[in-house]
Amino acid sequence: MAIIITDECINCGACEPECPNTAIYEGAEDWKYGEGTSLKGSIKLLNGITVDAEETQEAVSDEYYFIAPDKCTECIGFHEEPQCAAVCPVDCCVPDDAHIETEEELLAKQKFLHN
Repeated sequence: MAIIITDECINCGACEPECPNTAIYEGAEDWKYGEGTSLKGSIKLLNGITVDAEETQEAVSDEYYFIAPDKCTECIGFHEEPQCAAVCPVDCCVPDDAHIETEEELLAKQKFLHN
């Protein structure tokens, strides 16, 4: 499953540079699938939706750092554990029950993002 940042976030920013998928953004910041990945142009996401990798996506949170779930792989394929959770001083990077994925699905997403 993806990781989510809870409203306990103190906006320290420690997590953002640790994400190998560039899936973590500051509150109210718009994001793109192509940022920090090899995705370019029109892409078909693993969920079947087609998007433009350079099209701006709306921020998930206006108040604190957030993780774009379609880009989060829990660091599978890069590290032994989610790096955001490892560096978070207030333990607000937790599993996202709304985006449950198997290790195989997360590895497939990692390969998709960085082909």
